[in-house]
Amino acid sequence: MIRLLLAAVVGLFALSSQAAPWPELKMVSEHPVEGMRGGNLSGLALCKDELWALSDRDDDLLYRLDTAAATWQAVAVPMAVPQVPESGLPWGIRSRTWAAGLVRGGDLDFEGLSCDGAGNRYLVSEAHAAVLQVPVKGEPNWLKIDPSLVRQARASGMLLHFNALFEGLAVNPAGDRIWLAAERERRGLLLINRQQTVWNCAGGCVLLREAGVEMQPPQMPGARALPRDFSDLALFNNKLFTLERNAHRICRRDAASAQVERCWSYAADALAEPRQYTQPFGLAEALVIDAKGAWIGVDNNGATRKDGEIRPMIWRFAAPEGGWSAKP
Repeated sequence: MIRLLLAAVVGLFALSSQAAPWPELKMVSEHPVEGMRGGNLSGLALCKDELWALSDRDDDLLYRLDTAAATWQAVAVPMAVPQVPESGLPWGIRSRTWAAGLVRGGDLDFEGLSCDGAGNRYLVSEAHAAVLQVPVKGEPNWLKIDPSLVRQARASGMLLHFNALFEGLAVNPAGDRIWLAAERERRGLLLINRQQTVWNCAGGCVLLREAGVEMQPPQMPGARALPRDFSDLALFNNKLFTLERNAHRICRRDAASAQVERCWSYAADALAEPRQYTQPFGLAEALVIDAKGAWIGVDNNGATRKDGEIRPMIWRFAAPEGGWSAKP
């Protein structure tokens, strides 16, 4: 009984501490996206001053975004994806993934997009816990990742549930380090390093693992406690930024330890009544950070906003006062 009471007190403390207000980011523009065959915008990256996007329903396409007008046009760029390698995921998860791909499309379920300094693009497949490199020149190829990545993640309580695997990634400019975000139950952050042709864990892959729930922001209709989650990552000025979908928050973290340094909310503008959906959870799935602000991509899953908008959406938020490196 005492143990149960202590657990309840800890849970209440965690919920109350998560409810503390974060500084609000200001939305400066929003852009509907036309031309994505499968909709479901699930990744965004800035590569050589061009914005690129991907859909978790399209296994064979990347999209270069034409941003000349207020409504952005997605220009499809075909890619020939080789057979996906074995990652070490158990048969149960792989079989459910295969069945879901037949029903909804998108067997690979690409959920994150990043670029290195040379412009090579990297896509993470949630369904297969694998990373595809799409080079500036040459054919796409799957990175050779040491199976200990998946083993360590699962031993730490991550990657245990269908549709709750890797949801985002960030690549450093040199192209030799990749951070991966495990989505939820438990969420976590992992790091792999390139050693010649193989990517492995130097001293351990797992930087962070977190369980538990936290309250949605009060602007969310019917706000409730949901599992902590990550929906994307971005790297800027040697800092790691996490998109925390259900909390409607961006957090700056130490890239080596993954510890939180500062957070900002985007709930006030993102959850203004015309922008609300009927889904009872956050829909932001893509993040880019630059010196002037943040790009956030919304995967609306075909749902309609209160203002009637049904297309995928990309929001632009201004950088916080003092910039992304400002101390609290």
